[in-house]
Amino acid sequence: MIPQYAIFIIVALVVIAKLSVHILQEYERGVVFTLGRLSTVRGPGLQFVIPFVQRILKIDTRVLAMDIPTQDVITRDNVSVKVNAVFYYRVIDPDKAIVQVNNYHYATSQLAQTTLRSVCGQAELDELLTERDDINMKIQEIIDAQTDPWGIKVSIVEVKHIDLPQEMQRAMAKQAEAERERRAKIISAMGEFEASTKLTEAAKIMNEEPLTIQLRYLETLREISAEHNSTIVFPLPIDFMSALMNGKK
Repeated sequence: MIPQYAIFIIVALVVIAKLSVHILQEYERGVVFTLGRLSTVRGPGLQFVIPFVQRILKIDTRVLAMDIPTQDVITRDNVSVKVNAVFYYRVIDPDKAIVQVNNYHYATSQLAQTTLRSVCGQAELDELLTERDDINMKIQEIIDAQTDPWGIKVSIVEVKHIDLPQEMQRAMAKQAEAERERRAKIISAMGEFEASTKLTEAAKIMNEEPLTIQLRYLETLREISAEHNSTIVFPLPIDFMSALMNGKK
């Protein structure tokens, strides 16, 4: 039978081993505190700490993705929209992420939400819809500058969706339809202008060469006879009649 003190010693050794031995993955860093003071930052692998004297906190240094919840935004031209986004960040200084801010995940998320509302509120609706890359860059720069003292690097910010009111969607649809009609009319007018220009040039050429009128007349008769089965009365050219009259005289 195993004595009770032996069982106690075994349990104590297991607890000490659990508290003193830590395994860090390749993407993890361990921030070590000795008696409450920041001691060092350790890399991946097997790490040992002194139980009850030292404490190690694991930090994930991989790129993390976080959704920015939908925010109600009033643009500079007084249009109410709903905007959501996503941003990617990573911890580059694990010691700062632990010491400088309490719960850096939550702090970064709140900062991203307020920055999204602020930047989108300073832009007009057309800018939000057509200049999204500039909006993303501006948001990323602001968040990155604010989180730099926390040891966090924000690499990418992307606005995912902009939800417009129903009446604004209908108005934009009408505007787009009117724009398409305007372009269609311009293209039609340009086509008519080019056609009239070509006809004018053709009329000048025919005026200089009367024979071309007769050739065009014959071409028209050929096209009519090809499309319909009909009888065509072919008049004699006026020039031919004039030649006969002159010959008689």
